[in-house]
Amino acid sequence: MKHANKKKKFNNKKFFIVLVLFLNIQVTADSFDNNTYNNHGTVGLINMPSARFYEEGSHGITIFNSDTVQKMTLASNPYDWLEASFFYMNLPEQRICRAYPGISPICEGYKDKGFNVKVRLKKEGLFPAIAVGLMDFAGTGRYSGEYIVSSYGINNLDMHLGIGFGKLGGSSKQIDNPLGYIREGFKERPGGYTSQGGAFNPGTYFSGQKAALFYGFSYAINSKTLFKFEKDTISVKDVSWHRPRESDYSFGIDYSFNSNFTLSLAHERGGVSSLKFVYKNNPKRSVKKYAYKQAEIDTNDNNYTKLIKNLEENGIGVKKISETSRSLGLELTQFIHPNLNVVEDIIATATRDAGIKKDIKKNIKIADLTAISEIDESFVKRAETIYERESVRGFSSSTKLNFRPFIASREEFFKGALLLENNSEYVIRENFFFNSNLKYSLWNNFSDLIFPPVDTFPAQVRSDIKQYLKKMDEGILIGRAQFDYHLTPKTNHHLMFTGGILEDMFSGYGAEYLYFVPSSNYSFGIELFKVKKRDYEWGFGHLDYENVTATANLYYRNYGTIPFDMKISAGEYLAGDKGSTIELSRSFVNGVRFGVFATLTDVSAEDFGEGSFDKGLFFKIPIYGNFIDYTWRPLTKDPGARLIRRNTLHDLLVRFRPID
Repeated sequence: MKHANKKKKFNNKKFFIVLVLFLNIQVTADSFDNNTYNNHGTVGLINMPSARFYEEGSHGITIFNSDTVQKMTLASNPYDWLEASFFYMNLPEQRICRAYPGISPICEGYKDKGFNVKVRLKKEGLFPAIAVGLMDFAGTGRYSGEYIVSSYGINNLDMHLGIGFGKLGGSSKQIDNPLGYIREGFKERPGGYTSQGGAFNPGTYFSGQKAALFYGFSYAINSKTLFKFEKDTISVKDVSWHRPRESDYSFGIDYSFNSNFTLSLAHERGGVSSLKFVYKNNPKRSVKKYAYKQAEIDTNDNNYTKLIKNLEENGIGVKKISETSRSLGLELTQFIHPNLNVVEDIIATATRDAGIKKDIKKNIKIADLTAISEIDESFVKRAETIYERESVRGFSSSTKLNFRPFIASREEFFKGALLLENNSEYVIRENFFFNSNLKYSLWNNFSDLIFPPVDTFPAQVRSDIKQYLKKMDEGILIGRAQFDYHLTPKTNHHLMFTGGILEDMFSGYGAEYLYFVPSSNYSFGIELFKVKKRDYEWGFGHLDYENVTATANLYYRNYGTIPFDMKISAGEYLAGDKGSTIELSRSFVNGVRFGVFATLTDVSAEDFGEGSFDKGLFFKIPIYGNFIDYTWRPLTKDPGARLIRRNTLHDLLVRFRPID
């Protein structure tokens, strides 16, 4: 009898272990693939969010139009568990009339901006996926709300259930806020938006006397067509432009033309029709392993000539070859490969194909900056030079169409320019370059930018951006014309000297120092620039403003489970204010980059005005072969403004070391 009980206990224990293992296996998969963005730029249904996410490196653009709202969003997935997006919207039924000296009163729809974020708490397995999110948490709060949502997929059917707070908790059927039983403070939610627009308001998150349950599902009719149904709990009834809902329910159809483009039609809340266009992409999927190219070799070529030909055939320039009895030293310059791991693989293959069996010591340079140094002084003293290339000179130029958006305008929902841009580079020496950017506007709608900026700083360094944009249709414009001189005087110590027209709004000259150890997570440096404000004609003239900016920079790269780059800067900014900036970003081997930043200076929140402090996000994404490199902030202000540099030393040296 005792033996039987022991056996039973053993079997129960074994069953428990199997169950735990099963659950652990299951929760690693998120099986449902029929995901699309909702009207607010978050993966979900029509207006409601879901616990679904796109793969890391994904990004998307949504353009949404209904009878009451026009909205544009840009969403990104730096990780497969994190989704971030910002939006810009127009409310045509809420008219705002503005009058300024010398300008006739103009009435336009109300415009607003904000951020959304969603984090996955659990992947789908035996139990549903779970996510938590904030909507419009850094704007004026007209859509400010929070949610916890779960998702579970069975074949073509994907089901969602969640609880919404704030504006997401406005259903006709509400429940008491369950978090109020945990802490009494969750029962109170301040009315309206208690801080200035563009600032965070964490005291309101997940609070309020009431909340609401939302639910819905999507069903994949076929590989291109998705039907959606939801209970919509969004309520903005406290503002004048909102139409009373006729129903809590919405339904719609998504049709995907291909993996990138989707068109959505919906009937919302019983009385509103909407149309949405979605572009989504994940260029990470298109990255292919580099295919090594065999060079054409003559029978008379020696091993070193074969090696040079093989390397140059694969986009790696050979500057110098030296050898000892045991080792071969290669001083290399490379320009086309985005990853140093690829470069090292090519070197290994090319060396083997050339029949060279000696140990290889590499000195790899990027823009003549030493990125990898394995050649020490003892090797140099013992080595014999076999090959040395003469100093390289060259000219390269490319002309492409580019789109310049301006999505923070109070004049109109969307402004932009279609530009023909030429970028040229002349290599004077291997470490001395001249770079230029010329722009020509084929089309733009900047001419009616008439509203002056608000809350301007005594030093107007960025808030007068409209004055530059209005001149964009006046012929060929100089965006940049600068000289760069690079130097690595000592191992791990790098210098850059720069002068000329540095960006659209500033000319000047300066220097940068960087201490960079390739094997280290940390780097640090100093920048010092004397700058002068360019005039609005985009030529060689200047306005009556100049300053000296100086910043100390600390860089950190995390190669762990959650890879990211961090930069902390402190010093004086363009407008003369002093403070610090923190940046967090994620980059990928294909050049895609997402990041956020925040700057606090000695300018108080009251003096800064709306937004309280400078903050925003930046991204670099490809759109059909062209990279869009853009920084977006809720408000364009003068405090916290930094020089926009083409390259920094750290950018150059880590560009080929993505932590992907």
